[in-house]
Amino acid sequence: MEIWDIYDSDKKRTGRTMRRDDWNMQPGEYHLTVLGVICRQDGRYLITQRKLDKPWAPGSWEIPGGGVNAGESSEEAIVRELKEETGLDVSAAEGGLAMTYQRENPEEKNNYFVDVYRFTMDFDESDVAVQEEEVEGFAIVDIQEIRKLAEQGKFLHFESIRKVFDL
Repeated sequence: MEIWDIYDSDKKRTGRTMRRDDWNMQPGEYHLTVLGVICRQDGRYLITQRKLDKPWAPGSWEIPGGGVNAGESSEEAIVRELKEETGLDVSAAEGGLAMTYQRENPEEKNNYFVDVYRFTMDFDESDVAVQEEEVEGFAIVDIQEIRKLAEQGKFLHFESIRKVFDL
């Protein structure tokens, strides 16, 4: 069972924790997630497809990432999540934190911050080893292909993170 820290509206840890997916957050409480944009030197990006049996957005395409565990830094979490989900080690890659955005969903009691990282590194398809429990598949695509998936409603959170692709 994953345990996450609860943050305040200034993105500071409160000292309290929650169980993953235990959506009972009060106003002003947030959890922290991370996303990792991985770009190759040729300008193509690694995207992953969510498992078809996921309760939320099954089969959708996305940038890999996940929750930040209690006591873990955002940086530690993105390195861990990308290694788990894609097999790629970004710890020595060029890049880092590109932006943070915040969402409040009072009706769902699920408020969160998202730290979005961007890394540039050389890799090819044979370097990618997806986590079969989390990821249906992957693709290495250009920004036009990501935009097309987003326009079709098949790419998650594109509007929230689009500026990370323009760096």
